[in-house]
Amino acid sequence: MRHPKLEEVVRRDPRYAYEAYEFVFAALAHTQRMLGRVPPLERTEERDYHVSGRQLLEGVRDLALREFGLMARTVFRTWGINSTADIGEIVFNLVAANLMSKTDEDKRDDFRDVYDLDQVLVRDYHIDVKSETEQEL
Repeated sequence: MRHPKLEEVVRRDPRYAYEAYEFVFAALAHTQRMLGRVPPLERTEERDYHVSGRQLLEGVRDLALREFGLMARTVFRTWGINSTADIGEIVFNLVAANLMSKTDEDKRDDFRDVYDLDQVLVRDYHIDVKSETEQEL
């Protein structure tokens, strides 16, 4: 089911597909899990669940490779994502719509030129052919 507020964000900035916004939400949750910063369903204590732009971009890279493998770069292109700065634009569109939050230190430049998508999603891609047993050794 599509979220009406998210559809409004896409209408305001149609450079990015609806799915790109959904993916950024998934990448945020993935990054929080990677960093051990998963917020509970009900807030019982004040903790820092925030992730930086650079941390989120690492989560984006990791989740894209897990979800899409070697097709990740192609998927991103179809969604309008051509650079890490595009991820920042998506994040700040979500912040403007009150669907995501930021700190006073967070800025769009945190996402600019962090890594090259072709490099990390295509040229650096590798398939681990070791069996699970071999990996445990």
